[in-house]
Amino acid sequence: MVSLMAADCTAPVENDKGFKMCVTVRRGMKDYSDQNLTDVPNNLSSDTQYLDISYNFIRKLNAAPFFGLSQLCCLKVTHCGLREISPGVFNHTPALKVLNISHNDLSFIPELPLKQLKILDLDSNLYPSYRIPESFQDLTSLDLLSLGSTAAKAIHLNDFDPFMNVSLRHLVLGAGFQWQKYDSGSLVKLKHLQKLSLRASFCENFTMFENLLMDLNRTQVKYLRFISVFPDNCVVRGNPFQNLRTMRFVRNLTIENTWINSSFMESLLKNVWLSPLYDLSFVNITYNEDTPDGFQFRTINHTININSVTFKGIHHYQYKYPTFNMSFDAVSNLTYLKFSGTGMNILPCKVISALPSLNTLDLSDNLLSETGFWWPQCSYTSAFPKLQTLSLSQNRFVSLSFISQRVHHMKALESLDLSFNFISLDEDCSWPVHIVQLNLGNNNNLGNNVFRYLSPHFQKIDLSKTGITAITQDDLSRFPDLTHLILSSNSIQVLPGTLTFSTLVSLHVDQNALTSISKEVLAQLPRLQSLKAGNNPFFCSCDSYWFVTVFNKSLLVDWPLDYTCNTPPSLSGLPLSEYKPSELSCETWLQAAIALPVVIVVSAATALVFYKCDGVWYTKMLWTWIRMKRRGNKRSNMLNNASFSYHAFISYSHQDSGWVDDQLVPSLEGAGFSLCVHERDFVPGEWIIGNIINCVESSYKTLFVLSKHFVQSEWCNYELFFAQHRAVDVQRDSLVFILLEPIPLDSLPKRFLRLRSLLRQQTYLEWPKGEQKQRLFWASLRSVLHTADKSVLKDVAEDISDLLPLVTDQV
Repeated sequence: MVSLMAADCTAPVENDKGFKMCVTVRRGMKDYSDQNLTDVPNNLSSDTQYLDISYNFIRKLNAAPFFGLSQLCCLKVTHCGLREISPGVFNHTPALKVLNISHNDLSFIPELPLKQLKILDLDSNLYPSYRIPESFQDLTSLDLLSLGSTAAKAIHLNDFDPFMNVSLRHLVLGAGFQWQKYDSGSLVKLKHLQKLSLRASFCENFTMFENLLMDLNRTQVKYLRFISVFPDNCVVRGNPFQNLRTMRFVRNLTIENTWINSSFMESLLKNVWLSPLYDLSFVNITYNEDTPDGFQFRTINHTININSVTFKGIHHYQYKYPTFNMSFDAVSNLTYLKFSGTGMNILPCKVISALPSLNTLDLSDNLLSETGFWWPQCSYTSAFPKLQTLSLSQNRFVSLSFISQRVHHMKALESLDLSFNFISLDEDCSWPVHIVQLNLGNNNNLGNNVFRYLSPHFQKIDLSKTGITAITQDDLSRFPDLTHLILSSNSIQVLPGTLTFSTLVSLHVDQNALTSISKEVLAQLPRLQSLKAGNNPFFCSCDSYWFVTVFNKSLLVDWPLDYTCNTPPSLSGLPLSEYKPSELSCETWLQAAIALPVVIVVSAATALVFYKCDGVWYTKMLWTWIRMKRRGNKRSNMLNNASFSYHAFISYSHQDSGWVDDQLVPSLEGAGFSLCVHERDFVPGEWIIGNIINCVESSYKTLFVLSKHFVQSEWCNYELFFAQHRAVDVQRDSLVFILLEPIPLDSLPKRFLRLRSLLRQQTYLEWPKGEQKQRLFWASLRSVLHTADKSVLKDVAEDISDLLPLVTDQV
C-alpha cells in the first residue's frame, strides 16, 4: 500500500514511494525551497524530474516556467500561499506522477489534466467543499488522494461522484476539525477504496461516525486509520465502533493521535475482539485512567480473529504505572505484539510465559536493559515457546555475551535485533544453534573483531555502522551458511579478492569507502540476487568499466540514483550510469588484438621505407663510423693535441683523375697548398675506409670534385658521408665543392639527398670554359683554401651519441 509519507517528495528516503518512482539521477532533482521566490524559476533544465519550490511566496503558478519539463515527475509547492493555478500549467508536464500542493490558500480544487498522476495531496487548503471536479474522472492512475480544508466541514452525497469508475485505493480525508454533516452514502461511491485515513472529530456527533462506518462496509476498504477522531477530554457516549463487528472486509485498524480513556479502551477492544479484524494499532496516543480500577477486560466467549497488536508512542496522563486487568486468554492467539516508544523498562513476567502463540515481539525504542528484560524474579524455563523474531532495538542493552547466553531459553528464536543499543564485546559468546539472524547495526564501537563473537550458524547478519574498517576472507569464512550480509555505513575500502560465498544471496556495502567493485569479487558469488553498493567514492576508470557496462543492474537495489563518480575531479558528480568508457581503452585483450596487426603493418611500412631510402647503406655507414670512432677514441689524447697535416683532401672520381692531376693538383700545390690525394697519400695495406677517415680528419678542408662520375662512385659516397659529419662535429666550413660539369639536382640518387641540400645552401665553384674565367676560378679556390695558421687544432673526442640523429637525418 502507498503510505501517507509518499505524498511528500521532499526527502530522498527509501520509504518515500513518490521519490522512488520519479528520481533516477541526482541532477534531475531541483530544490528551490525557502529562497524567497515569487515565481517558479525560468531556467529549469529539461531533465528536471523533481522540483521543490515550497516555503516561498508564490501566489500563482504560471505556465511559462513549466514549458519543456516533459520529464517532471514530482512537484512540491507547499506553504507558498498559493491561490491560483493557470489552466495551461500542466499541459507541459505529461509525466507528472506526484503533485503536492498542500498547505496553501487554494479556494477551489483545481482541474488537473494529468492522466499519469498517482499521488495528489491537496491537504490544508481553503476550498469550502470536498466536491471533486468532473475532470478527475480521467485520473485513472490515481492511487492516493489527500483532501483537507479548514473551510470544508461537510461531506455531501455527490462530492465523490467522479471517482465512481476510478480505482482510487487510498483516501486521506479531513483537516482534523469537527464535521458538521456527513451524508450517508457519500463514501459508497468509492467502490475500489482499500484504505481510508480519516482526520476529523466526531465527539459531538457519534451517529455521524457510525454512518460513516456503515458506508465503508459497502466498499472494499481493508485498512482504517482514524487520526484525532476523538479530541482531548472527549466524553465518549454509546458504542461508536459497534459497526466494526459487521464490516466484512476490514482487517486493519489504526487509532492515531488520540486521547483514550480506560473506559473507552474497554468499549473499543470489545468491538475489535468481536470483529473480523486481524491487526490493531495504537499510534501516538495519550492514555488516561478514568475508572478507579484502571483497565478491566473480561473474557469474551467468542472466536477471536485479532492476532497482531501494536502500541507505538504511548503517553500516560497520570504519574503512575497504568493498571491492566485482562485475561491472557483473550490474547492467546496473538502472533505479533509490539510495544514501541512506551517508556517500558521492565518486561512483565506473564508476558514471557502467557503468550503461547506469539511469533514476533517488538520492544524497540524503550528503556529496557539486560536486567529489565530478564527480570531476576521471573522464571524463564518456558519463555516464549513459539517466539521466532525478537526486536530489542533502541534500548539500553550492553553485554553481547550475556544476551547470547540468555536467549538459549527461547527455543524457537531465529531472529534477534539488537541495533541502536550500546553493545560491547566483553566476553566470548555462546549462541544457540537455532538463532540464524542477528542485527547489530548502529552499535558504533564494535569494530573489526566483531566477527569472532558471532555464531557460525548465522545466515543473516546486519553489521551496518559498527565501525568496521576492513574485512578478510578469514572473518567471513566463519559463516558457511551465510545468505544475507549487511555492511552499510562503515569505512571498508576493499572487498577481499578471495571472497568466496556459494550461499550469499544479498550483500549491502553501500556508504563505505569502496572505489570500485571488481569482477573477480562478484564472480565468486554465484547465487547473488541483491547488491547494494551506492554512495561510495567510485573511481571512474577502467576499474569500473566492467561494473558499469557488463554487470547485471537488475541486481542493484539502489541503481542508478546512488552511484556517482568521485574521482577523477573532471568527472566528479557524474552519474555512474552515464560514465561510458570505450571498450578499446579498458579491454587488454582487445588492445592486443588491435595492436598486433597495427605493429605488423607499421613495421612492414617502416621496413619498406627503410629499404627504399637506402637504409641498409646508411646502416653500414653508421656501423663503420662507430667502429672507426671507437678506434679513434683509443688515441683521443694524441689527437686532441694534433694539428692538420693537409690544407685539403681531394675527393674525386677516378674517371676525373685527368683533370685533377693536370689542372687541380699542380695549380694548388704550385701555390703552396698541401694536398691529400688518395692515389699517392693513402697508407698501403690500411683499410680503404680507414684511409678515407684519416685523410678527412687530417685535412683542414675537404674538396669535392663533382661530376656525373662522382655521384656514381661508391667510394665518393663514403668520402662525402664522413666529410659532412666532420663538418658538423668539428668545422662547419670544411666542405668545398667544385662543379666540374653541370649536374641537375633531381638526377642525384636518393643517397645524395644531403648533397642536394648542401648545394642549395652552400656556395660552390663551377669550372668555367674560358681562360679568363679560369684565372678567376683559381684565385677564388686559393682564397677558400688559404689559412693564416696551418696548425689548426682538431677536436675528435665528441661523444658517439651525437652521431645518431645525423644519420637519421640522412635517411
